[in-house]
Amino acid sequence: MSEHANDQVLTGPELKGMENYRSLMDVFHEAVKRFADNPAFTCMGQTLTFTELDKLSGHFAAWLQHETGLQPGDRIAIQLPNVLQFPVAVFGAMRAGLVVVNTNPLYTEREMAHQFKDSGAKAILILANMADKLEKVLDRTDIEHVLVTELGDLHGFPKRFLINAVVKYVKKMVPSYSLPMAVPFRKALKDGASRNHREVERELDDIAALQYTGGTTGMPKGTMLTHCNLVANMLQADAAIGPGLDEGKEVVIAPLPVYHIYTFTVNCLFLMKTGNHSILITNPRDLDNFVKELKSIQFTAFIGLNTLFNALCNRDDFRNLDFSKLHLTISGGMALTKASAERWKEVTGCDIAEGYGLTETSPVVSFNPIDNIQLGTIGKPVAGTSVKVVDTDGNDLPLGEAGELCVKGPQVMKGYWNLDEETAKVLSDDGWFSTGDIAVLQEDGFIKIVDRKKDMILVSGFNVYPNEIEDVVAAHPGIVEAAAVGVPDESSGEAVKLFVVSRDENLDEKSLREWCKKELAAYKVPKSVEFRDELPKTNVGKVLRRQLRDEEQERQGEQKS
Repeated sequence: MSEHANDQVLTGPELKGMENYRSLMDVFHEAVKRFADNPAFTCMGQTLTFTELDKLSGHFAAWLQHETGLQPGDRIAIQLPNVLQFPVAVFGAMRAGLVVVNTNPLYTEREMAHQFKDSGAKAILILANMADKLEKVLDRTDIEHVLVTELGDLHGFPKRFLINAVVKYVKKMVPSYSLPMAVPFRKALKDGASRNHREVERELDDIAALQYTGGTTGMPKGTMLTHCNLVANMLQADAAIGPGLDEGKEVVIAPLPVYHIYTFTVNCLFLMKTGNHSILITNPRDLDNFVKELKSIQFTAFIGLNTLFNALCNRDDFRNLDFSKLHLTISGGMALTKASAERWKEVTGCDIAEGYGLTETSPVVSFNPIDNIQLGTIGKPVAGTSVKVVDTDGNDLPLGEAGELCVKGPQVMKGYWNLDEETAKVLSDDGWFSTGDIAVLQEDGFIKIVDRKKDMILVSGFNVYPNEIEDVVAAHPGIVEAAAVGVPDESSGEAVKLFVVSRDENLDEKSLREWCKKELAAYKVPKSVEFRDELPKTNVGKVLRRQLRDEEQERQGEQKS
């Protein structure tokens, strides 16, 4: 339970267990020893046990140590979707002492070039599907070693051959490329199997991963996450979520990208530590095949976010699944609306426990107690974590008042890679990280996020928070999803514009505004509504308010000209 340090700070319980680990590798080896024959990861029907994960990651570590000149602390980019190669590569790289640079497979050439150059990555493991992009930017990076893997590489024959052939020749998803120095990942594992790897000692303060932020306010920044940050957050997640899990027996659906900090920490670290089984969904956007795969799995836990919950609950085939074993659903990554949570409970019979975090906090900051979920909040601070809110001048505010949320704890990043000035803007000398989120700390120890600081809309001097509007709109039975943004307005400075996806073809702007008037103060009611077939989203599924705002400003600019 969270405790009040004073009337301005909420503090989680004491964090226990850090003294047992020197690095993430201690966590890994402990899990392998305890859960040797348990399934660790499954993807497209192929499963790796903890023992097999140990063996294959050891082969990769040996190849890195004997076939490259890479030294502990060097960076290796891993650009993969949810496939079995990901955990093998991550743990293999860390066992060789390398720093993992998780890279989005959907990146453009420009984004790839920036991240590889900025991180100083000397090696990369990349899916063949985007190797043509690497070919075009390689000379703008410091990369010396290239490994390429195909989607089905860790499946047995003939399934491996069939998967790779279909992807390449039938679906034509692998553009031609020329990377003469590239080593096939399967060859690296085979060559590494004949060599011995040496375990590299790493300290808690050493960087384990460079996790790039989403770049919503400019070019992505590399967040330095140390072994201490990630071990601490894994233990914090265990203390918060663990009581709701049966160690070594859970089957957890993991549809969100493993390169994203949310899934990276929860599935690859916390669930590995507890010996549980993660089902990696390679392409959750393909809802037909996603639901088809779920039919054959007796899953006990599900990790997702608001837009995914919405999309699944709108499908009859999903609603007809067997949810009798499902007892835990976790939401993160974006705000969970009350309407989505209630619909999920109606469809699956399972409550959603919402948590909160950021890349810079490894990511978990708070979580709703499994036995005391308070819908509409992000729960209480996890163990070893303190939170407070401050005003625009940085002064601490009392409980109950809205202000910028600040976080202090062992999971807070070391800083931004090679960006001391940017680090100083958000990380104080005494360790408080400014999140950029507006929050209220409640007297009962729960935290409520009001909105993103930069997304706040100023209407005639009144603060309007998009989350509140979207929550009201999402409760309308004809709405699939919604996004509210601020647009320039001559009379009020800014006005609220609402973008919606509707399941009711008869729903119109007037009736939707009338719905809002019943629940919102007049200045919060959207001045205009635009109906769309879909809303732009990040690769993780967050609605891109900024893109909608930029599109609207550009449209208004064209009209004026």
